[in-house]
Amino acid sequence: MPDGISSKPQQGPGPGYDWRNKGIRHIDASAKSCDTPETLGMNREVAISGSRTGSTALWAGTNRIEPNSQTGPHHHGHLESVIYIISGTAHMRWGDRLEFITEAKAGDFFLVPPYVPHQEINASSTEVLHCALVRSGTEEVVINLPDLDIVDEPEWIRESATTGDASHR
Repeated sequence: MPDGISSKPQQGPGPGYDWRNKGIRHIDASAKSCDTPETLGMNREVAISGSRTGSTALWAGTNRIEPNSQTGPHHHGHLESVIYIISGTAHMRWGDRLEFITEAKAGDFFLVPPYVPHQEINASSTEVLHCALVRSGTEEVVINLPDLDIVDEPEWIRESATTGDASHR
């Protein structure tokens, strides 16, 4: 069996646990909230957080970036983030001066380690960029970096996170 998979039954909370109230939670799309720290150029909505849903380990939401738009540079402190591209094409810049750039299309993911300065860019002039976001903690941490000294010409990088190989174009 692959690592991390077991055929042995795992211990759960036990008989009589309140599964009805402490089991699966459905968050309707209409229940998302814009009451979250914002970054210039992005419409972020929170669906799951410690304060909204009682999550004990994750924050999740969505964002929307209009055509020909980009976010301001920012990071999410000690949190690791995953960005899933629902629709559109995203360019992601990162680094001390946003000196690196890569591209993701619908169905692709970005993994953003803690404290990495980054900037999402909608690569399309006609289509809205929609993304799903998941972070490793329940807090709504956004540190905007308005004074970052950004390079004019970032280095293009193609990386396969599953192999660790990077190629430059």
